[in-house]
Amino acid sequence: MVEVSCLSVIWRVCNFFMSLFFSLATYVQINDPDAGLWMVGYAVPAVLCAFIGFKPHVTETLSWRRVAHLHLMVSSALVAMLGWRLYKERITEIFQQEEGREFSGLMLTVVWLLLCRHSGRAPVGMLRVSTAVAITVFPFVAWLYYYINKELRSNWPSHCKTAI
Repeated sequence: MVEVSCLSVIWRVCNFFMSLFFSLATYVQINDPDAGLWMVGYAVPAVLCAFIGFKPHVTETLSWRRVAHLHLMVSSALVAMLGWRLYKERITEIFQQEEGREFSGLMLTVVWLLLCRHSGRAPVGMLRVSTAVAITVFPFVAWLYYYINKELRSNWPSHCKTAI
């Protein structure tokens, strides 16, 4: 029984950290030319993750599911369009291109919300929690890596360099 409650605590902590990450992602969009769109795109998962952090069974409420499913549907369509564009233009260094960063951010929201779906039905298992920990660590490490290595950001547009 202790293992289940420990997994539940880790799950909630991961959701708080992802809420923090998506909130930071929302904030850094302030300088973007199409800020409103991307701020909503990150703010919705930030709020949904915060709800899970406070009350994990919220994923079984109709309102949480509807908002999450709508966000998943729109984000998945945008991921498909951006992914096709990256593929068609044969872009390999995706973090050096605006579309690549947008694709990666949306893909992260899609994967995370899919991981969260129906997590309130039963106690979270080891596989879901292990996946959550790996996914939670990745964006913070990547952001720190790009923040420390200024030469990686040298070709980015100015609105990507000035928020944080």
